[in-house]
Amino acid sequence: MLPLGKLRNDVLREIIFPNLGVTDKKVIYGPKEGFDSAVLEYNEESYLIIATDPTLGVPEETFGFFTYHFASSDVSVFGARPRWLVVDLVLPPGTSKEFLKKAMEDLNGECKKYRTAIIGGHTGVYPTLKEPVSTTTAMGLVRKGELKLPLAKPGDRIVVTSKVALEFAVSSAYFRTNELKKVLTPREIAELRSLYRFETVIPEALIARPFVRGMHDATEGGLTALNEIADNSGVGFRVYAERLELSPPVRKVLDFYGLEPWSVSSTGTLIAITPPENVNSLITELYKNGIKAFELGEFTAEKGRVLVEREEERPFPEFKGDPYAELYSKG
Repeated sequence: MLPLGKLRNDVLREIIFPNLGVTDKKVIYGPKEGFDSAVLEYNEESYLIIATDPTLGVPEETFGFFTYHFASSDVSVFGARPRWLVVDLVLPPGTSKEFLKKAMEDLNGECKKYRTAIIGGHTGVYPTLKEPVSTTTAMGLVRKGELKLPLAKPGDRIVVTSKVALEFAVSSAYFRTNELKKVLTPREIAELRSLYRFETVIPEALIARPFVRGMHDATEGGLTALNEIADNSGVGFRVYAERLELSPPVRKVLDFYGLEPWSVSSTGTLIAITPPENVNSLITELYKNGIKAFELGEFTAEKGRVLVEREEERPFPEFKGDPYAELYSKG
């Protein structure tokens, strides 16, 4: 049986990647581990960036927001502003007009904020569904010289925005409220719930473009995405645990479930692959725009993946299953 969550890379290589249709010279970068968007030739000056993502299993009040941001974030980390969306919206029997109206108004609000047009899609109510599901395909243009790929060179620094494990904590505040009352106050739970709007990398990715070599959104599997970056780049990395910045409520949630922050879902956390001479400028520019970031480590010529914690070294965790999927599969 396939495990919960995103398909593991070995399954992608065995089943998905051998069945991708014909070769097309317009496809510059197609499906690849660690690449969440495709890159297509658009014209002499630009590439077309395309990404697709589903939205399901999220709190109702967040549905329209994530219908925009899950796929659009993937476009932004390749250096493009999300310009066009195709949205499939399929609903279970009993869905109210009020839910649909709220979801569409929220989606429309995000589109207007980032100057994005919805150009097509599909809508319907189907008896086989148990919850609302949307699938969004986002597209944007980037000049060829400004394309950002999730690839690193030795010496590049790992700069991370201060939202590690936020997705896991926010979802826990929605779906495991009674459990978390043991360690969080009602006010802390309410504040965590309100932070779902920070589960996007679009603002920081658009700011970071001039300063970075590449970017990645630490979604399912969190910071273990560093392993995919290293695999694709032929490099290693060192990460320093004492540099990690977590908000106190997020730390409380992780401690309550006995989890480390490295592999939990962290949608909205930008991993910026940054030449060393640009680190201070990047962090300063993000800070000017109200976004906290920190230097977590560096990529190395040596192929090891090292986590330094309390002056001791151990292998950096690999993606073996997201605690988010494991936790919520238990009800």
